[in-house]
Amino acid sequence: MVEKSVLFISYDGMTDPLGQSQVLPYLAGLSKLGYRFTLLSCEKPERYAQHKAIIEEITREHNIHWQPISFTARPPVLAKYYDIYRLKQKAIALHRQKKFALIHARSYVSAAIGMELKQKFGIKFLFDMRGFWVDERVDGGAWNLQNPFYRYAYQQYKKKEANYIAQSDAIISLTEAGKREMQTWPSYGKAPIQVIPCSADFNLFGLVTPAQKALSRTSLGIKSDALVISYLGSVGAWYLLDEMLALFKEVKKVYPQAVFLFITPEPAEEILAPARKLGLNPADFIIRSATRKEVPVFTASSDINLFFIKQSYSKIASSPTKLGEILAMGLPVVCNSRVGDVAEIVANTNSGVAIDDFSPESYKKVVAKIPELLKKNGAAIRSRAIDYYTLDNAIQKYAQVYSYLLPEPGKKVDAFLKTVG
Repeated sequence: MVEKSVLFISYDGMTDPLGQSQVLPYLAGLSKLGYRFTLLSCEKPERYAQHKAIIEEITREHNIHWQPISFTARPPVLAKYYDIYRLKQKAIALHRQKKFALIHARSYVSAAIGMELKQKFGIKFLFDMRGFWVDERVDGGAWNLQNPFYRYAYQQYKKKEANYIAQSDAIISLTEAGKREMQTWPSYGKAPIQVIPCSADFNLFGLVTPAQKALSRTSLGIKSDALVISYLGSVGAWYLLDEMLALFKEVKKVYPQAVFLFITPEPAEEILAPARKLGLNPADFIIRSATRKEVPVFTASSDINLFFIKQSYSKIASSPTKLGEILAMGLPVVCNSRVGDVAEIVANTNSGVAIDDFSPESYKKVVAKIPELLKKNGAAIRSRAIDYYTLDNAIQKYAQVYSYLLPEPGKKVDAFLKTVG
């Protein structure tokens, strides 16, 4: 049916891990509901050469018409504008051929194209926001507003952001906190905002059993009586390594047998160097890189998972994928508030502790709660996390937005509007 023909635009590549985990599963689920997708993405040449066949198989299986273009890396800045131009021209050509009823634009670069096609052809425009990208550039240190060039870029992109919000027919937010903030912006009109956090693969990240825990510890050389604190993922600008190490130092005072497991692609020395500065023993650290399938195997050795994220304005719209994966495994967590809906989710799932600051007093409170954390019921944590993080629920929420934007003749949308507020 022509009225269910959708163009999905992503500046991120499908051959990137993010495309395979946070785009294709949604489209595959929606295609089963009768939506016919054309997928326009920007692919990095090396990844494209390596993973092209895999993506072609997935898209062919789910009747998704994949239209990749190559990602341009050089020269910086100009390359992005060149890619946007090529994406726009390709999108226009595809629309003239297929007459799309909806443009689903993932993040800001794609939104520029989606908005222009709406204005040019009258197509419905869904802005899948994926967080406050413009403010993330500042909060993450990529754009220093003391520099006139970056200050100008920030001002221009905030104007574009306001236009995307004003022109969209519906908006996807990763968090309730982000939704509430957007609704205070002068640019926000009446477009419904659906909250869909980053999903977790509950099949891959299964509930940890005692046998799996013991086997994982044996494979990693961890003693059966050790207290294992784990961290999952890259260690970069957003993740507070020094603060996590400071907490671990407090843990060691009460639990001398504790070890800190890092499942990360980062070189070991990037973790061990600051650990030494705090007087921590490198022997108490286990640092492993892992394939996606190995991640839950290694994580199964954990007693508690820990992550601290930089608190900033932009992070209220952030949904850490790792939280859903950890809760799917039934593991208790220690994290921090003022990051998306993290504190609320941890409270509602009764899965751990979310501290408000990184003071010595807060660290001591966490250590005091460890006995309570170790008694948490893993199956109960996993069960309570399902409503937040399963792929099926995310697909259902997307389907509600699609039904609102592309209603069947005579179908009312009042119920959906009431659910999103």
